Amino acid sequence: MVQSMDIRRRILEITSIASAIIIWEIIARIINKKYILPSFTEVVTAFLELVSGGELYRDILTSLNFFAIGMGVAIAVGIPLGIMMGWFKTIDKAVDPIIEMIRPIPPLAWIPFAILWFGLTQYAAGFVIFVGAVFPILVNTYTGFRNTPRVLVESGKVLGCIKNRDLIFRIALPAALPSIATGVRVGMGVGWMCVVAAEMFGVSTYGIGWKIWHWNDLHHMDMVLTYMLVLGLIALVIDRLFRYIVQEWWLKWQTGVVV
Repeated sequence: MVQSMDIRRRILEITSIASAIIIWEIIARIINKKYILPSFTEVVTAFLELVSGGELYRDILTSLNFFAIGMGVAIAVGIPLGIMMGWFKTIDKAVDPIIEMIRPIPPLAWIPFAILWFGLTQYAAGFVIFVGAVFPILVNTYTGFRNTPRVLVESGKVLGCIKNRDLIFRIALPAALPSIATGVRVGMGVGWMCVVAAEMFGVSTYGIGWKIWHWNDLHHMDMVLTYMLVLGLIALVIDRLFRYIVQEWWLKWQTGVVV
């Protein structure tokens, strides 16, 4: 029964994608203007051209490098700061007003400072991605710790967890893991969207975001759409991979341990 439902779900997914491609192709042929809407076949041709030339691989690796820098720092800052704010009221009261003033500022607004502080380097791009990703991680970590059931904390104290360090790592952190995982997932999505903005000011002559602007200036919209689709596909792969890691290792206890 379960296997039959999985097969039906897969068929539905494939059918929906195929239908979208067919509609796209029909609309593009009706418009018949490549600079307005390239057809699916033209995008496939452009994709094969990029793959055969090897340029696409370097662009993907460049963007992933920027993304890894920004996300790495966002996780390293967001989770510890969220833990401290969620567990210690004094830190929360001291830091929260500053966070709430900075958080609404769009990542794009930080581009001038990114260039000023880091120059036209990979770290400038990573900083813009960091700004986009850190706040979802911080807020969800904070929320997870603030919502730790009081009964778990008191039970931990009865069982010998007296110090804050023990209560944090043995009680609050496991309870907050689902919320932290959600924050990291949302942060990765926002961070990946910031890749285009992070690359548009020329930190490198490679990268998916930079190539979107480059081909747009040359009015090669088939190339632009190809890179946009690659951007979306990579985001899908990153999200599915993270969800698999979370479900199979990080939060496997939620669904039970399969022997």
